[in-house]
Amino acid sequence: MGLVSDTLDPSIAALLKRSADGLVPAIAQDATTGRVLMLAWMDDEALRRTLATGRATYWSRSRQEYWVKGGTSGHTQAVREVRLDCDGDSLLIRVDQTGPACHLGTPSCFDARVLPVNRRSEPERMTR
Repeated sequence: MGLVSDTLDPSIAALLKRSADGLVPAIAQDATTGRVLMLAWMDDEALRRTLATGRATYWSRSRQEYWVKGGTSGHTQAVREVRLDCDGDSLLIRVDQTGPACHLGTPSCFDARVLPVNRRSEPERMTR
C-alpha cells in the first residue's frame, strides 16, 4: 500500500472555494437511496482524512475539532464517493450509512421539520 500524505493533494485543494473560516459545506447522501442525510463542514484536513481513510471526517464548528462520523455512536458513514460541485464551493459525500445519520436518532437530519410551501402561485424561473 502506498504512503498516505499528511496534506490534501494540491490539485484538489486548488479546486476548493472555502468560506472565510476555511470551510466547505459537505452534504452527506445515502449512496444507495439518494436520500440526503446531513450537512456538515470540512476543511482541507477533514477532506484529506476522508479521502485517505474512506470514513467521513468532518470539522465541528462548535467543538473546534475533527470528528469521524460514528466514532462514538457507531452510526458510521463509509464513503463511496466524494464529488465537488461545479463552483468548487460544496462537497457531496456519497456514503453507506450505518444507523441513523442524525444525532437526534432519526435517519436524516432533515426529517423533523417540513416547512410550508405556497403552491398556489407559478414558481419563479431561476436565471443565472
